[in-house]
Amino acid sequence: MNRHGLVIGKFYPPHAGHHHLVRTAAAGAARVTVVVMAATVESLALADRVAWLREVHAADATVTVVGVVDDHPVDYGSDAIWRAHVDLMQGAARGVTDVPVDAVFTSEPYGDELARRLGARHVAVDPPRAAHPVSGTAVRADPVAHWGALAPCVRGHLAWRVVLVGAESTGKTTLAEALVARLRARGGAFADAAWVPEVGREVTEQKLTALGPAATMDALAWDTADFVAIARAQAAREAAMARAGAPVLICDTDAFATAIWHERYRGAPAAAVDALGPAAPYHLYLLTHPDDVPFAQDGLRDGEHLRAWMTARFAERLTADGRQWQWLRGDRAAREAAAMAAIDARLAAGWGFAAPLG
Repeated sequence: MNRHGLVIGKFYPPHAGHHHLVRTAAAGAARVTVVVMAATVESLALADRVAWLREVHAADATVTVVGVVDDHPVDYGSDAIWRAHVDLMQGAARGVTDVPVDAVFTSEPYGDELARRLGARHVAVDPPRAAHPVSGTAVRADPVAHWGALAPCVRGHLAWRVVLVGAESTGKTTLAEALVARLRARGGAFADAAWVPEVGREVTEQKLTALGPAATMDALAWDTADFVAIARAQAAREAAMARAGAPVLICDTDAFATAIWHERYRGAPAAAVDALGPAAPYHLYLLTHPDDVPFAQDGLRDGEHLRAWMTARFAERLTADGRQWQWLRGDRAAREAAAMAAIDARLAAGWGFAAPLG
């Protein structure tokens, strides 16, 4: 049994092959240090990668994950660059324990040289990657094709949130259900496609029920604390479903939209609600237009007279905030087709990962 095993990599992003490597090291060494080496030009934050690996390997008690910024280029023919990288690795490992590294676990051709420079033995772990035929390069090029190789925490970060926003009675929930059905029909990574229901509607029902069967919408009182609670619950629900689902998550509103509803009921924005807006970077907003859908009062809606103001405010805020968005117009079939076209265009454009340092 080795005393101190070292695993290094960019983990850009972490995938099943990385986790196999770490667990193999944990089985072959009394202590394992995993060093995440991220360049500042890369798209995924170092802190996120470290957090994801710590979550996945929380049950591996002998594994410690640390991170360092490594902006040195890759040049296997340069002794100076080798020394620069190795110095970072050794510094990170010494920050975990004084026990010298005596084994380096890699699946890479450079493993023998790295081990020699560290005065350790190289343990090659599935160099042909037969157990998990995936790489960070492959994931970045096509996350959908390799979705199954990603842990829930990574999926939760990368999943595209397609957020349906708009005034009352403009077909958002019906559209959400239809989009999910079409995504699921594709199978593969989309088999687990889902949509996030609207927390605000549930809270409205609860408030009306508490007031009795004769209560109407006019009887409800709303304060900022209500909207903070709704936005927080909406964001938590979205995050949980993104971790468990497909590369696209359909959201029937979100915390950003909740902030617009706060403006409607309280007459002004609220910083406490705005602060709970989207944290994940991958969002596409689709704004439903009220002129294409007749208003239907179901007992939980304010009224048709508010739809024009709400719609204009959504468009204004989406534009001012620099969010990716587009209109959905026409009948149900036209809006469904336009939404799917927008989703497919977004998927075809990819996630925009920055190239790692070469």
